[in-house]
Amino acid sequence: MLINRSILVGRLTKDPEMRYTPSGVAVTQFTIACDRPFTNQQGEREADFIRIIVWRRPAENAANYLKKGSLVGVEGRIQTRSYDDNDGKRIFVTEVVADRVQFLEPKNKRGSQQDPIMENQTPGDFTDDLPF
Repeated sequence: MLINRSILVGRLTKDPEMRYTPSGVAVTQFTIACDRPFTNQQGEREADFIRIIVWRRPAENAANYLKKGSLVGVEGRIQTRSYDDNDGKRIFVTEVVADRVQFLEPKNKRGSQQDPIMENQTPGDFTDDLPF
């Protein structure tokens, strides 16, 4: 059995961008900065910038309640894809397709006091198909 699982903690580098597919499915993308566990020769800590893709209801929640600087935990799988740009050059993209996005800060740091999300809930915890 092969495993493709990634767990990351980082801060959003800019506000999330949400769109809908032609069939009406929400998709949100954002990038998080994750510190490396060591410092460089100048004693500075470097970071990796990881692109995150979130689908459906969790995508809507991420777009509505996260903003630049928000601290999040992301669990998902790494995906690579490629496409040809306008000049015919092959572009390769590596990203994490998130199954779960955990908001790691109190709601008053994420936005207004009106946020309906409780501090320990994740976008993945909101489902429309629960029988209760």
